[in-house]
Amino acid sequence: MSTKTESFPVQKSEAEWRAVLTPEQYRVLRGHGTERAGTSPLNHEKRDGIYVCAGCGAPLFSSEAKYESGTGWPSFFRALPGAVGTRIDRSFFMVRTEVHCATCGGHLGHVFPDGPPPTGERYCMNGVALVFRPKEE
Repeated sequence: MSTKTESFPVQKSEAEWRAVLTPEQYRVLRGHGTERAGTSPLNHEKRDGIYVCAGCGAPLFSSEAKYESGTGWPSFFRALPGAVGTRIDRSFFMVRTEVHCATCGGHLGHVFPDGPPPTGERYCMNGVALVFRPKEE
């Protein structure tokens, strides 16, 4: 996993990550795993707010960019400026663009070029890697 050689503003040891994440969050965020499609409660989240990294709390996506992609994972057509980084993922005998938190390096999901206007991008994110923070009324 390449996040071990990259440097991010938030750094923790494996033991520290395991202490603050659930086993499933650790598997996805630190182990580049994927949650099962259709299992995230965030798929049905319709309120205004911000989606933050479950690992470090950094803001990643606005609810204004969320849409129903039909894939079974929370999907967004745009990330917040500077919030995510990408790298080539050659796992499973295919080439995809992996998305990670720019603050802690946690694996979030992948971005594909088949999203809606205005960007044409589909950030297909693991819901377990995100926490929804509703907008205060």
